[in-house]
Amino acid sequence: MMSATATPLASIFGSGFLVIVPISAGAVGPYAWLAMICVCGLAYAVGSVIRFNIRHTEPMLEAGTTPERAVLLEKTSDLALVVAYAISVCLYIRILASFLLGGLDMDTPIGEHIVTVAVIGVIGIVGYTEGLDMLQNLEKIALGVTLLIIVALLAGFAVFDINTVNGTGIQMPNMPEHGWWQILTLVGGTLIVVQGFETSRYLEEEFDTDTRIRSCRLSQILSTVVYVVFILLATPLMHFLGEKVQDNALIMLAGKASALLPVPLVIAVVLSQFSAAVEDTIGGGGNMVEATRQHVDPRHAYLLICGVAILVAFFNTLTVLALASRAFAFYYTLQCLVAFSVSKSPIQKFHILLVAMALGFITLFAVPAS
Repeated sequence: MMSATATPLASIFGSGFLVIVPISAGAVGPYAWLAMICVCGLAYAVGSVIRFNIRHTEPMLEAGTTPERAVLLEKTSDLALVVAYAISVCLYIRILASFLLGGLDMDTPIGEHIVTVAVIGVIGIVGYTEGLDMLQNLEKIALGVTLLIIVALLAGFAVFDINTVNGTGIQMPNMPEHGWWQILTLVGGTLIVVQGFETSRYLEEEFDTDTRIRSCRLSQILSTVVYVVFILLATPLMHFLGEKVQDNALIMLAGKASALLPVPLVIAVVLSQFSAAVEDTIGGGGNMVEATRQHVDPRHAYLLICGVAILVAFFNTLTVLALASRAFAFYYTLQCLVAFSVSKSPIQKFHILLVAMALGFITLFAVPAS
């Protein structure tokens, strides 16, 4: 069970914990924990749709009994997922570049862009010439390192909070001057931080239906607990952030908590983001091969995905993050429409429609925190 849960959990933690603190602080300040609960709640509702499709839609697709409209929507969602993966590859490497250069005190927009394009280019070239299977084993190592640094950050923030309570007292961040529309569009742009649970659906060659459904649900429950606790413990440090949202501000916050944290944090970021980018390149390549009925082979699929990622790299990290949220929201919306066309229950259809409407809002209106 833990083996089945590792893949979606690694995907969810891919980059979310690295950027969620400064972004949520810039959006809702002291209410960041509440925003995190709302985002995780929406993600769980989306996860229930994915689990419905694993249980009910997949057997119908295999048996050829799915309504024609659902088949078309499923194929369209596969293509949408390829685009979403390409954007997320760019996001992972953008974050890698930002933290690496920030840790070296060499962070500039042009420097980030050069490093991002170079690393994505290497992934594309290696994928085309040698394949990426040899790098796939990085996933479990990266997950272990990511979990270790999360635990270290949680411990560091907790100690800081306790010392602050016993000393000068906790200083809460100010509430940014945003209207409700701005808050909704900013928070909607963070959907990508809880994305990844859907990978359970694509593990059918390794695990049975029940195991994949349980792994999807468990990964969401575990990540929700970690994210909410992480935000709660980080809130007393948010006043250090200032008004401008910085994508690599976690380095500074980690340093405020403990001088021992920044270096291992940067090392963990480089490993985890590179691994996540490789995994999404492989995942997107597999989807492209299937969606094109093998008219595009994996090697050329890797090149195409990395090519799109390089084009997206012209935007800054926070913009790429919002684009990724919108891309995955669109994919999830299509999955909702697939489930809607298959479901026979009016109540279930109503719930699916509500989730689809929320995702449609994010697809159309989510904006970057910058």
